[in-house]
Amino acid sequence: MFMRAYKKYLLTMALVWAVCLVLFVLAYFFVIAPRLKVKAELVKESTQKRQLYETAIDAANEESRKKLADEVERMKTKLGDYITEFEESANLTFDIGRIASEKQVGSFTVKTTDQAKNTDQLKAKSIQENLIQIAFESDFGQFATFLNTLERHQPVIFVDRFKVSRGGQSEAKHTVDMDLSFFVRKRTEG
Repeated sequence: MFMRAYKKYLLTMALVWAVCLVLFVLAYFFVIAPRLKVKAELVKESTQKRQLYETAIDAANEESRKKLADEVERMKTKLGDYITEFEESANLTFDIGRIASEKQVGSFTVKTTDQAKNTDQLKAKSIQENLIQIAFESDFGQFATFLNTLERHQPVIFVDRFKVSRGGQSEAKHTVDMDLSFFVRKRTEG
């Protein structure tokens, strides 16, 4: 009888503990877990606001404004390496011709591409991309030095595509077709 009462007592205690465990798990998932998520979001938002506040305080500092102004000037100078003024864009075509002449490539031709036909045109307010197609004849050494000179040109000239067609067996010269592009500051209206 004592054993029976003892088993009944253990069974009752196990049932009470199981019910309590289920209730605690349910309370955790429905009450505590959502609160922890809200707390984490509030901490994250607070951290972001604190960073914005510190950035605003830092931006109000005279030394920080001077650093930012210097950084903007450096960026403008660096941008000048990639962009030519609209008035100078025609001279860039002549520069390419001069480089071709210096590298002694033969049968050099330049053709500007109509910008209206270009559907992939850069969507920028103050910069446009100008395209040039060139063709010439050269041996490999002339082609390599011409390509290297173009890539080191200031402002930067991008070689979008080139095609080298082998010359005849008796010819050492090959025909080269290239598509070049460069960035131009758009003409200001007014």
